[in-house]
This record gives sequence, C-alpha cells and structure tokens, in this order.
Amino acid sequence: MIEKATFAGGCFWCMVKPFDSWDGIHKVTSGYMGGHLENPTYEDVKKGNSGHLEVVEIQFDPTIFSYDQLLEIFWQQIDPTDGGGQFQDRGESYTSAIFAHSEEQKIQAEKSKELLAASGKFSKPILTPIREAKVFYEAEDYHQDYYKKSPKHYKEDRAQSGRDEFLSKNWNE
Repeated sequence: MIEKATFAGGCFWCMVKPFDSWDGIHKVTSGYMGGHLENPTYEDVKKGNSGHLEVVEIQFDPTIFSYDQLLEIFWQQIDPTDGGGQFQDRGESYTSAIFAHSEEQKIQAEKSKELLAASGKFSKPILTPIREAKVFYEAEDYHQDYYKKSPKHYKEDRAQSGRDEFLSKNWNE
C-alpha cells in the first residue's frame, strides 16, 4: 500500500535528495501545492501570483518507512522558525509547510511539531504550518531530480543558500 506525504521546505531542489534513497520510498516528485491557480507554472509560483508553495510529494510504503520517519527527515531540512521563506529563497512560495493527506497524518504532524517546540532546540516559535493537502501539480521536467541532472549547479546553489550551515549548526548534534 503506497501513501503520499507532501512537504514544503523552500526550494524543492533541496528537498528531493534527503528523501530519495531510503528503502520504502518509491518516488519523490517536485511540484506545487496550496494555491488558487490551476496548472501553475514555475514562473507563476516564483512570482508569488498563484498562492502555491514549492513542495515535494513523496510516495512511500508505510510498512517499510513510516510517516513519522518522514517527518523527522523533513524537520531536519528546514528552519522551522522562519515564516518568510527558507534560507536565500524568500517569499510565500518558499515557506515551509506540512500538507496532511489524512486526519492521521495531521495528528502525527501536530504531535511532531509540538515535540520539536518543547525540545528547546529553537529559541523562537515553530512557524511551519500544518495544512490540508490539496491538488498537487507536478513541476516541469527540468526540475525533477535536479540534484542528479545538474549536480554542479545544484551544489553551487545549495552552498550559496546558507541551508547547509544552518542544518549543520542546528541539527547535527
């Protein structure tokens, strides 16, 4: 039985690789969710006109890799205290969010958020919202598996973003 999980963590290029190579993960797809425009393009989303966030949709087998494990990986890819975007990518389309596909996912996501807030890891509030999953629009082909297709540019962009420094400082214990 395959389930879906959808996470927004800023630039979707940086959100694919952390989920991509685990047993039980069948597919990680870059795309858009949460907006009002049907069939948005990358340009629509980037301009902020569509209301969509850049997301990754993960198809997974929960008997092999649990939703809680996905949540743990998700939190460790973002700055959950930043409500204005993620790292160098600013604006609504680059904000973080968990899109729950079921009531069970919503409950699990809320619990993981509460545990993170109570952990004392961050001195600022956890701002990442938990939202109801809506229609997923797959991003254009050139965005799919970008870290594999354009490894040099991916590494350069990621290095410039400040993401890795933040993750190293806040998540590697």
